[in-house]
Amino acid sequence: MACTGCGTRDDGRVPAGCKSNGSCGTGGCDKLEVFDWLGNLQMVESEPGFAWVEVRFKSTRKEFFYNNEKLPLQQGTLVAVEGSPGHDIGTVSLTGELVKAQMRKTRFDPEQEAPRKIFRVAREADVERWQEAIKKEDEFMRHARKVALDLRLSMKISDVECQGDGSKATFYYTADGRVDFRELIKILARDLRVRIEMRQIGYRQEAGRLGGIGVCGRELCCSTWLKDFRSVTTAAARYQQLSINPQKLAGQCGKLKCCLNYELDTYLDALKGFPSPQLKLKTAEGTAVHQKTDIFKGIVYYSYLDRPEVLIPLSLEAIDEVAEQNKQGLIPGSLADFKVEVKINEPLDQDSFTNVIEEGSLDRFDRKKRNSGQRRRPNSPGRNRNQRKSKPQSDAPKS
Repeated sequence: MACTGCGTRDDGRVPAGCKSNGSCGTGGCDKLEVFDWLGNLQMVESEPGFAWVEVRFKSTRKEFFYNNEKLPLQQGTLVAVEGSPGHDIGTVSLTGELVKAQMRKTRFDPEQEAPRKIFRVAREADVERWQEAIKKEDEFMRHARKVALDLRLSMKISDVECQGDGSKATFYYTADGRVDFRELIKILARDLRVRIEMRQIGYRQEAGRLGGIGVCGRELCCSTWLKDFRSVTTAAARYQQLSINPQKLAGQCGKLKCCLNYELDTYLDALKGFPSPQLKLKTAEGTAVHQKTDIFKGIVYYSYLDRPEVLIPLSLEAIDEVAEQNKQGLIPGSLADFKVEVKINEPLDQDSFTNVIEEGSLDRFDRKKRNSGQRRRPNSPGRNRNQRKSKPQSDAPKS
């Protein structure tokens, strides 16, 4: 989601940031970034602003806090908020009226939830302490993985987040079932000298926290904008005429890709005009059953029971006509009488491609290699390579 004007720092690995404090028009550089399209609009001064603020922490964790001190906050401001226990440091990701929309989307009711407060704008000492806690996260995760491996616990610790004041560390893990990690907490609390909290997350949440690039070439949807993880079944792939291949349908989380649900409603609406796959057509040559459907061309392929390898393309009108005749007790002669011609896209000629960068012909790598046994005869040192000199003749007469 980062814009192209961010650039990098001296090491070339960490984005330098556009320094727009969250008002970048192309999207921010953080996970689950939300563009505040009301940020540049001047609100009515007589109307009191919304007191709740959305604060972003590490990765995809976002929470709502109550601005009881009425601090002048904007996107990108570091604030010290109420933790459990102590205080935590986060970045203001959204303020104003759009916070209400985010609350409705996440089903957060401010009247039923106990409001957690914003203490102050983060001071320099708070930021330094917070950065020191962040530097310990990699060490904590390596030590926790080693201890979990020694205890033979069937769990995968994928991420760790230290609180802003350094008093607590939250470990995120994935597991197939229930894990007894009481001994793990005792060892970690003794070695790390902080309060330990274990939080189990799903495989989709793990992919969102870690991030990555999908097969489409873009960042993962669960890491950029997707929050509600709806269940994805193989029925969505069948409705879209996709082959049930787990290697192609599974995402980086190991589950079915969430993008299978994006166009499912469109396919379901298109399939309403197609006949049922259980519809059988009776003809004099035999009974024909459904094989496959081409939604884009509006063609359904049928085949006889005794010849399943021979596909007969039929239009929707032809199927309705044959089905209506079967209801009236009439049996047509053959489905070949209703067959439609399917146009096959012809391959493009080689002449239609042009070499715009003038690097040679497209078949320059197909030329036959020179036989390694036939070596070129080397030229003599004083002889011109392009023109051979004739052999000098002696003036003396031959004997």
